[in-house]
Amino acid sequence: AAQGLSAPGAGAELNELPDHSPRVRGAVSELRRRAEEEPGQRWPQPLSDAFLVRFLRARDFHLDLAWRLLKNYQKWRIECPEISADLQPSSILGLLQAGYHGVLRSRDPHGSKVLIYRIGQWDPSLFTAYDVFRVSLITSELIVREIETQRNGVKAIFDLQGWRFAHAFQISPAVAKKIAAVLTDSFPLKVRGIHLINEPLFFHPVFALIKPFLTEKIKQRVYMHGNNYSQSLTEHFPVSILPQEYGGEEVSIEELAKEWTDFIMASSDYLQSISLIA
Repeated sequence: AAQGLSAPGAGAELNELPDHSPRVRGAVSELRRRAEEEPGQRWPQPLSDAFLVRFLRARDFHLDLAWRLLKNYQKWRIECPEISADLQPSSILGLLQAGYHGVLRSRDPHGSKVLIYRIGQWDPSLFTAYDVFRVSLITSELIVREIETQRNGVKAIFDLQGWRFAHAFQISPAVAKKIAAVLTDSFPLKVRGIHLINEPLFFHPVFALIKPFLTEKIKQRVYMHGNNYSQSLTEHFPVSILPQEYGGEEVSIEELAKEWTDFIMASSDYLQSISLIA
């Protein structure tokens, strides 16, 4: 029966079922069995139903793919302690307070959560690429708890206004590989779209460094909008959900960034509980 879950089309149907339905619980039990029988594994979090179902939803209940994703997530977190060991928000508070990152109040029409990152607010003399990465990981760990986000994934808008050589120097091949790993098969969230705006010419060599590590599917979901993005961005996101600075009708990005910073700070106990090093 478990293998039957991998039948084409079965996943989308299962994805809509509530966590307590027998078919979802059966899939979760099978994934837990595999995890518990894996020799010498040290799982970062208790193998609760809520934890395991994320991996199944991220792979539309294809058990073998969900199992691989769970192992990759575990491996990535252990191998990248500089990003994942300490998820305390205090470590990146300066970045958050600078308004580097915000999350839109409303989902897009496909139900995806929409995140905004403003590179110009990242001071590379104060924060490394790993710190910046930790902001993304913290947000991902918080939003992956939402069933709607598990089902419909995330979209990210990167505003590259203010991108400088100092930023580029932070993105080594090792960092590029880690970024790509998380985007492709190491975190239980579906990446539905990556939108770059205001990207300067000398950003392209950095993207060229990351690109080889991305899957074809992810490459097709990267959109470069340039400086005249107001028209093209609204082809993907309704103006009703975008902040004012990006041609939208929602509150300012500053306000959204502050709201999300407050939410992250209020979640520090949970983030502490899933850090690898207490």
